Parts: sequence; C-alpha cells; structure tokens
Amino acid sequence: MTATIPFTPAVGDRSPSSSSLRLTLAPGDAPPALIDGAWWPRSRNLTEQLPALVECLDPLWGRITRIAVSRTFWPVIPGEVPAHGHMVRVGWSHAWQDPHTLLLLSHTFGRWDLLVIPPETAPATAARLMATATDPSRSLTATGLIHDAERLRAAAEAAADSDSLREAVWDSEGGHDAPPPRLTHS
Repeated sequence: MTATIPFTPAVGDRSPSSSSLRLTLAPGDAPPALIDGAWWPRSRNLTEQLPALVECLDPLWGRITRIAVSRTFWPVIPGEVPAHGHMVRVGWSHAWQDPHTLLLLSHTFGRWDLLVIPPETAPATAARLMATATDPSRSLTATGLIHDAERLRAAAEAAADSDSLREAVWDSEGGHDAPPPRLTHS
C-alpha cells in the first residue's frame, strides 16, 4: 500500500498559485527499490516548489539538509531554499543521476530518491506514474517509468486514432446512415 500525502502548507507560507502537495511515498516496510516515491510539482520553479516538499518530508524522514536535481529539466536551480525553519542546500547533479529523479539527503535517515513527474503531465498519466512508483514490485528507474508511461500514452492515442479511423470508414461507406439490408425470401 502506498502513502499519498495530502499536505497543504500553512496559509501564510503559500504562494497564490500553489495548493496541496502532490506526493506519494512507498510505505516504510516496502522492500528497497530504485525510487522511494513520486513528486508531481506544479511548476518548474524550484524556489517555489521545494519548501512545501521539504516541510512535508522533514517530520517523516528527519531534517532534509540537501537536495540534488538534474539540470536537464530545471531552468533555474537556487543555491538554497528556506524550509521548515532552516535552509536547505540545493545543487545540481552530475551525469550519474537519473534526470527524472530528485535526491534528498537527511543527517538522520540517509538518502531518498523521488521520481519527478513533469508538471505538464496529464493528470491520468501522473496518477498512473505515482501509483507505479510506489508499487511493491517496482523495479524500473525513474526514467524507465517515464518512458513506460509515454509508451502507454502513445499506444492509447494510437488505439483511439484507429477507432476513429474505423468509424470514419464505416460512416463513409454508409454505416450509420445506411438503410437496413432488405431481406429476400427465396
């Protein structure tokens, strides 16, 4: 079972464009995996998005002290962000970090890797990714999950296009508007 965190920062801490945090975490008793959960930020503005994430995770994982992100998907990476009464250092990763992963470090409990679902992802795809990221049988990397979701989305679109094409052919051949066939008796 996964834990979805319905976290809303205190009213004074919220920016007008933000609302509840979109985060799901693997249960504490889940077997070790390549990722520990999924985060679906509302924008690519780390200065705006990271404080609420850290505020939520600090009580669960211990004081978050450092975050590493990939330069691939973040236009601006701040050096640090205020969160939960302390400053958290933010850095960019090197080639070894999966670009779809956010790495969090805590002095108390160690390291966690979260799948970062791009903010522009469709809600249905994001929900599927969040569920898959915390599935007990999960074995894909964050990028593997993103690519898998993209394949599923493309297959669904192709199936919908195929259905539309069949319906158009049916209609063009008289399908819906054609009179019923006449029965002849011999």
